[in-house]
Amino acid sequence: MAANDWVNSYLEAILDVGGQGIGDAKKSSLLLRERGHFSPTRYFVEEVITGFDESDLHRSWVRAAATRSPQERNTRLENMCWRIWNLARKKKQLEGEEAQRSAKRRLERERGRREATADMSEDLSEGEKADLPGGVSTHGDSVKGRMARISSVDVMENWVNQQKEKKLYIVLISLHGLIRGENMELGRDSDTGGQVKYVVELARALGNMPGVYRVDLLTRQVSTPDVDWSYAEPTEMLNPRTAEDSMQEHGESSGAYIIRIPFGPRDKYVPKELLWPHIPEFVDGALSHIIQMSKVLGEQIGGGQPVWPVAIHGHYADAGDSAALLSGALNVPMLFTGHSLGRDKLEQLLKQGRQSREEINSTYKIMRRVEAEELCLDSSEIVITSTKQEIEEQWRLYDGFDPVLERKLRARIKRGVSCHGRFMPRMVVIPPGMEFHHIVPHDGDMDGDPEKYDDNPSSPDPPIWSEIMRFFSNPRKPMILALARPDPKKNLTTLVKAFGECRPLRELANLTLIMGNRDDIDEMSSTNAAVLLSILQLIDKYDLYGYVAYPKHHKQSDVPDIYRLAAKTKGVFINPAFIEPFGLTLIEAAAHGLPIVATKNGGPVDIHRVLDNGLLVDPHDQQSIADALLKLVSDKQLWARCRQNGLKNIHLFSWPEHCKTYLSRIATCKPRQPQWKRSDVGFENSESDSPGDSLRDIQDLSLNLKFSLDSEKNEGAGTLENALDIEENSSDQRSSLENAVSKLAKGAIGGVEKAGSTEKADQSSGGIRFPALRRKKYVFVIAIDHDTTSDFLEITKTVMEAIGKGSSVGFILSTSLSIFDIHSAMVSAGISPSDFDAFICNSGSELYYPSSSSEAGELPFVLDSEYQSHIEYHWGGEGLRKTLVRWAASVNEKNVNEGQIVAEDESGSTTYCYAFKVKDLALVPPIKELRKFMRIQALRCHVIYCQNGTKLNVIPVLASRAQALRYLYIRWGMELLNTVVFVGECGDTDYEGLLGGVHKTVILQGIGVNSRKLHANRSYPIEHVTCYDSPNIIQSEGYSAEDIKASFGKLGIIKG
Repeated sequence: MAANDWVNSYLEAILDVGGQGIGDAKKSSLLLRERGHFSPTRYFVEEVITGFDESDLHRSWVRAAATRSPQERNTRLENMCWRIWNLARKKKQLEGEEAQRSAKRRLERERGRREATADMSEDLSEGEKADLPGGVSTHGDSVKGRMARISSVDVMENWVNQQKEKKLYIVLISLHGLIRGENMELGRDSDTGGQVKYVVELARALGNMPGVYRVDLLTRQVSTPDVDWSYAEPTEMLNPRTAEDSMQEHGESSGAYIIRIPFGPRDKYVPKELLWPHIPEFVDGALSHIIQMSKVLGEQIGGGQPVWPVAIHGHYADAGDSAALLSGALNVPMLFTGHSLGRDKLEQLLKQGRQSREEINSTYKIMRRVEAEELCLDSSEIVITSTKQEIEEQWRLYDGFDPVLERKLRARIKRGVSCHGRFMPRMVVIPPGMEFHHIVPHDGDMDGDPEKYDDNPSSPDPPIWSEIMRFFSNPRKPMILALARPDPKKNLTTLVKAFGECRPLRELANLTLIMGNRDDIDEMSSTNAAVLLSILQLIDKYDLYGYVAYPKHHKQSDVPDIYRLAAKTKGVFINPAFIEPFGLTLIEAAAHGLPIVATKNGGPVDIHRVLDNGLLVDPHDQQSIADALLKLVSDKQLWARCRQNGLKNIHLFSWPEHCKTYLSRIATCKPRQPQWKRSDVGFENSESDSPGDSLRDIQDLSLNLKFSLDSEKNEGAGTLENALDIEENSSDQRSSLENAVSKLAKGAIGGVEKAGSTEKADQSSGGIRFPALRRKKYVFVIAIDHDTTSDFLEITKTVMEAIGKGSSVGFILSTSLSIFDIHSAMVSAGISPSDFDAFICNSGSELYYPSSSSEAGELPFVLDSEYQSHIEYHWGGEGLRKTLVRWAASVNEKNVNEGQIVAEDESGSTTYCYAFKVKDLALVPPIKELRKFMRIQALRCHVIYCQNGTKLNVIPVLASRAQALRYLYIRWGMELLNTVVFVGECGDTDYEGLLGGVHKTVILQGIGVNSRKLHANRSYPIEHVTCYDSPNIIQSEGYSAEDIKASFGKLGIIKG
């Protein structure tokens, strides 16, 4: 045990695992030997701690080194080495498991790609090769069609003149963190960082663009003493930085605004990992705001017609999930920006080897985040990225995006060839913009000495300059500037080593490290503290006192002055991160005239390609970093050329340039918005309407389209143009209207639509008002998923009896059953369809209303055809059905001895719902695997196991029972706050969507217990997305009428 020789064997075993930053034998030798002797301290501090992110190991080593007793010291060191050995073994095991998953994912993707290509039978042998038509790149950008960048004031002015006539309304969403327009508290916590700055500046810049009338940035309202009062303000206007920034004429409600929506706990600032259960509540609140704003803008600029958002743009996974639901509810295009991606973070955490996949999921709710990002791929028209690296190395990890298949689909679209229901969102690279208002330009300084422009005796130096220069023995030497958190990923320790071991560099330059703000190292997070301590030890090791500055504090407003100081000394900015997703600091440095040295991994490659203002290096190569820095600070001509290039091209990263490209991309989206015709004249303030009028009492004034069992069609003619002006309370005119609707119904649809049918209802029928749900004091939604239809109807009758009938009470039936099944069951149970106001059928893919004027042989229901057109976005149609049939056949082949496990249910299928019967749920893949299968095939749909696992419904991706309720709110004004949804303890696989939101939920104990098996193999537990302690969720003690009545008291509902 003398001299701790046993340490070497364990450390050599760790090296064999391949710690981060450990490469060839030469480098390993340098790491392990110092002056011919092994240095465990150096290895632990510089490699083990940084590589494995085990900050407690460093503290243990310090305690061991401070122990005087050799025996105690050896015991401590032995314990440490065992811990490291176990850590390395665990890391190797996790890496092996992840490698197996990756190999499986590659095989699944290749198989899905082959199947999708086989389905798309038209020959595109040339178009699907590298020479794509129209210059289509692998990530969807059209080279030929790309708009020219703004290169002069004249070009911008011409573009402005072309856009002036447009009046667009854009909605941005960013939920987590603390967001305000001024004095942003960047770095306050992990949720309030660069994304906050990005979305605020984007909103402000868009609000100043020609053609954009209003921009709303929706976020969370935070009302707690722990944060500033400004975060509780419902509305905040984002004023232009300068009067010259605004390029449009302002109206009453024009400009950019932060709109804070209350959701989640009212008295808590909630981290982003805990926001998931509250997303539906935000969606409902945001929906209310958008509807109200669309009416206001309609009065101002829409000629009385609502002005809907031209796009809804979600930022990060939580806001993307919200944007997908809002986009589906409003039927408007969606955009998404990931900022950082869950699958990439998961891989990075697994590589560290500290936590298993289950532990990571529990801490970060990572699988819920990944599912949200997959939903964004399903729902988005455009995905905006900062770099190509984000597309090629991060988005390709997702089931819903395959660059190769995307290229094939894009080629087919270019040629006008069918994609058989398949879709990939368009990946667009738009680098983040930058505000230049705070940068003082130096006229003619591209080739001159910056000092003669910066030195102004009349203006004192900024305080941060003296705070930095006090560290230096010779403050006039060029400054090498690094601005990053003390995070292992930022690779600051390698930078300090490169500086410390290169004597010529030390003699020529100083090093400044701006590493956030700190009061006490002990109060920092363990990871950041470990990195900072490592840097301090390296400074001491190389005796860099007088050469390195590391101030404890700086304000956000000091950052421009720090860049200016570095430029004043003819310094260099460096970003040595192992991987940099974008590198906004590189753009900021270039704007201040600083040449750059940056990592060759990630976004800096794209930035350098545009600016050409520095050098790229391998962040793992310490010598390469030192050589690049030495070259720039010693070669004055190279320094001046890099400075000049950066200043000349920096306008390409301005916010106006970003917004111009952004708006041009939005213009490529197919316009979508609520399309129904509706006259609100005298409707909103009508007091003459009796509150007792229900949907069934209006005598089918909406979509009075009859469905016959024999699917017979009748020709007819009629018009509703004059019917819109008929007074509702006039019985004579009501009769006339009914006759007109009846005539239209004769010529609409004669039977319930089957899969593959293209029959549509007459579109003009959508203009009739159906206001009764608006006047209901309470609307009760029965969405109980029971084992059998008979039990379901018995519970339905019990609920209705407990509530009682009244003029102020409405009922909606929400189920996975088809309208035929509902009608048959109601007849057998003696329930009248007229007792209900609406029927949400086939898991939310169809919406019906009761009809009291049906003739003999007709079903007493009216189909809302406008709802179907509302949800048909990216519906795969026959291509999807064929893929599902093939999938069912493969399941049956695997279980050939069990008979037909999955069979197509043609009688239960409709145009927007493909139904399959399931014989044995245990023999079919879980819902997450089926979703994965569909996404790999580029088929966007919502798959649901229902009816206790005996049936599978496949419906449009943005259709659901929860979304159908939001449609009723938008279409007919049904008040969600006064809606009560009845569910069981569990239900179909869309069950979780019914629990959240502003509506009230009553969970009936003892109902739907057997449905738990449908949720047995989830990607994430339901508790990650459901807040059972919400005041809007009540659990009844049973499902008797008395139990149901008791739940009303808990909810504060008084019927009347």
